[in-house]
Amino acid sequence: MWKEILLNYGIFLLELLTIFGVVAVVVMLIIDARKHPENGAIEISNLTEKFKDQKKALQSFFLSEAELKHQEKLDKKEEKAKAKAEKKRLKEGGEPESAEKSRLFVVNFNGDIQASAVSSLRKEVDAILTLADPEKDEVLIKLESPGGVVHGYGLAASQLQRLKNKNIRLTVSVDKVAASGGYMMACVADKIISAPFAVIGSVGVVAQVPNIHRLLKKHDIDVDVMTAGEFKRTVTLVGENTEKGKQKFQQELEETHDLFKKFVEEHRPQLEIDKIATGEHWFGQQAVELKLVDQIATSDDIILEQIEQKDVIEVKYRQKKKLTQRFGEQVESSTENILAKLINKNRSPML
Repeated sequence: MWKEILLNYGIFLLELLTIFGVVAVVVMLIIDARKHPENGAIEISNLTEKFKDQKKALQSFFLSEAELKHQEKLDKKEEKAKAKAEKKRLKEGGEPESAEKSRLFVVNFNGDIQASAVSSLRKEVDAILTLADPEKDEVLIKLESPGGVVHGYGLAASQLQRLKNKNIRLTVSVDKVAASGGYMMACVADKIISAPFAVIGSVGVVAQVPNIHRLLKKHDIDVDVMTAGEFKRTVTLVGENTEKGKQKFQQELEETHDLFKKFVEEHRPQLEIDKIATGEHWFGQQAVELKLVDQIATSDDIILEQIEQKDVIEVKYRQKKKLTQRFGEQVESSTENILAKLINKNRSPML
C-alpha cells in the first residue's frame, strides 16, 4: 500500500515539474519575443598575442622546472624594459609603439544563399575604416561561400569595394569554396589565395522555377495571375507559363550573366573571361593556371606568415540573438544534418 502511495506521489511530482517546466519555457519565449532586438557589438581579438601565448605554452612543456623559472625571469625583465622604453617614448612626445606597427585585420565571411552575413560584414568594414592606415595596414577576408542571390552578393562585393576605395590593400583567402556570388566577392581583392582543393569559379547564373499549373488544371483549380505591365511576371509557380514569358526570363538571365562577366573582367583583367565564364568551377590548383586565383596557400599559412611581421587583429561583429532565434537555429541545424546524412548515405564516390 505504501509503495503504491509513494509511486503515485512520485508520478504526481513528475507531472507537476513537467507542467512548471513547460509554463516556464512559454513565459520565457513570450518575454523574449516582446523584447526589442539587442544591438550587436564589434569584438576584437589580437591573434598575434594569442599566437605568442600558445608558443610560450608549447615551449614551456619542454623546459625543466629550473629552466622554466629562468625563462620567466627573462620574460619579466624584457617586459619591464619594453614598458620603460615605451614610457620614455611617450614622455618625449613620440607615437605609441602600437601606432607605428603595421596591422593585418582579419574578417570571416561565411556566406549562405541569401548572403545574410553581409549585415555583419558592413559593420566590420565600418570598424576597420575608422582605424586602418592605407600606407601600412592590410585586410584579409577569409571567404567561404557557394554563392546565392545576385542582390545579396552584389552588396557584399560592394562592402569589400569600400576598402579598395580607401586604398587599403585587400587579400581574400578561400579554404573551401568561393563560387558564383562567392567569386564575385573574391575578385574585388588585390590578391586571391586558394587552398589546393578549394572550389573556385562558377561564373554563371541559374534559376529554376517549379510550375504546378497542369496539376491544378487537372483538378479543376483556377489560378488567376493578374499584372499591370507586360513582363511584371515572366514565369510563375502556379500560373500558365507562356513561351514569350520564358524567353523574357531567359533574356534577363543572360543580361545578369553579362553584368557578372563585366564585373569580374573589370577587377581581374588578366582573365580570359569567355573561357572561365561558362558556369564551370575548378579546384584551386587549376584556378591558378586560369588566373582565377594568384597563389596556393591556406588562410592559416597567410596568418602565421604575417604574425611575425605585424599585429594580426581579428574583427568580428556579433549580434546578440533572442532565445527564439537560437532555438530555431538549433532545430534548423539538426534538421540539415539529418537530411545531409540521408542524402549522402548511398552517394559514391566521396572524398
